[in-house]
Amino acid sequence: MISRYTLPEMGKIWDIQKRFETWLRIEILACEAISQLGLIPKEAVQTIKRKAVIDVDRILEVEAETKHDVIAFVTSVAESVGPEGRYIHYGLTSSDLLDTSMACLLREASERIIGGLNELLEVLKERAKEFKQTVMIGRSHGIHGEPITFGFKLAIWYEETQRNLERMEKAKEEISYGKISGSMGTFAHLPPFVEEYVCNQVGLKPAPISNQVVQRDRHAQFMTTLAIVASSLDKFSTEIRHLQRTEVREVEEFFSDTQKGSSSMPHKRNPIGSENISGLARLVRSYSLAALENIPLWHERDISHSSVERVILPDGTILVDFMIQRFINLLKTLVVFPERMAKNLDLTGGLIYSQRFLLELTQKGIEREQAYGLVQKYSRESMTTGKRFDQLVRKDPLIQKHFNQKEIDGCFAPDFYLKHIDTIYKRVFD
Repeated sequence: MISRYTLPEMGKIWDIQKRFETWLRIEILACEAISQLGLIPKEAVQTIKRKAVIDVDRILEVEAETKHDVIAFVTSVAESVGPEGRYIHYGLTSSDLLDTSMACLLREASERIIGGLNELLEVLKERAKEFKQTVMIGRSHGIHGEPITFGFKLAIWYEETQRNLERMEKAKEEISYGKISGSMGTFAHLPPFVEEYVCNQVGLKPAPISNQVVQRDRHAQFMTTLAIVASSLDKFSTEIRHLQRTEVREVEEFFSDTQKGSSSMPHKRNPIGSENISGLARLVRSYSLAALENIPLWHERDISHSSVERVILPDGTILVDFMIQRFINLLKTLVVFPERMAKNLDLTGGLIYSQRFLLELTQKGIEREQAYGLVQKYSRESMTTGKRFDQLVRKDPLIQKHFNQKEIDGCFAPDFYLKHIDTIYKRVFD
C-alpha cells in the first residue's frame, strides 16, 4: 500500500538506478576537479562523460564476487569507459562517494517532505477557518473541561506543523554536507579544492572537518526531526480516533459507499487512516533511536552504521512522506458533526461552567473558599443525581440574593469562551 503512494515520487529517489546515477555524477565531478589540478587529462574526463554507463545487473554481478558495492560500481563503470576508466575514483575512498551522494538524496527527499508540510499547512488553515466558531467541549484527562471550538483545535495543529516545517528546513541544511577528504579525512591524496568543487556543483556544503565519514550526529538530527513530524501526525490522528468513538462521534473519517469496516459487523465505520498513521509513527520513532545509536563509531570509522542507514534513511523518508499525504487527504475529507458537538457540550448539564460561576461569585464579594465549596456541592449533587447543575444553583438562596436570572443565564453561555478567538487566530495565521 505504501509503495503505491510513494514510488512515483519519494520512492524514485531511493531507486537503485537513481542511487547509481548519483554516484556517477559525484565521480564525474571529482574527475573534473582533479583534471583542473592536472592529475587527470581533460580528454579522459570527456571520454568518461561520454562513455560511462550504469549497468545495474553487471554491478550486482561484480558485487556478488567482491562483496563490496562501491568496488563493484567502479569496476562496472570503468569497463564501460575503457582505458580512461582507470581515473574513476582517483584518490577517493568509498565514504567520499557514499556520504556525499547520500546527502544529495536526503536533500531531495527533504524537499518533498517540506512540500508536503506546506500543503498540510494550507489544508489546516482552511479547515481551521471553516470551524472557527464551531463550539465543542475541551477535554483534559479525557474529562469535559470548558468550551473551545473545533477550529481552535485545528489552529493548534497548524502552529505545531509550522514548527515542524522549520525543523525540517533546519534538518535539510544540517544533512546537506558532503566530504571528499580521503580515507582518514586528511586530504592526503587530494586537496580540499576537489571537495569544494564537487559540493558546490551538487548544492552541498563541504563538511568543515570529517574523518573517513561525515559525522553521524547530522543524520541523527535528521531522523529525530522525522520522528517529531511523525509524532505530531500521530497526535493529530489519535485525536481524530478519540473524537470518532461511538460515545463521542464529533468527527468521522470519510467512508465511501463501497467501503467495508468489518468482515463480520456490517455497521462498522472505523478510523483506519488515523490508526495507520499512529502505527507508522511508532516505526519512525524507532528509526530515530537507531540513528542515535549510529553516532558512536570506532575510531575514524567502522561500518556498523551502514546496514542501519540502508533501511532507516530510505524507509524513514518514504514513511513520513506517505503519512503526510495520507493525513492531508484524511483532513480534507473529514466529516464534522457540529450538532453532536453541541449535544456533548451539554452532556454534563452545565457542569463545564463551574469555573465561570465560581469567579462570578467572588466578584459578588463572596470569599473564594465559600464560593468554591458552594459550587463543588452542587457539582457533586449534579453528578450523583443526574440533575442539571444550572438548575440546582438557581435554587440556592445565597445565589438568588446576589444574582438575577439574566446574570445566571450569562454564566452558562459558551460565547464567553470565544471572546478572544479572533486575537488567537491573528497570532497564529497572520
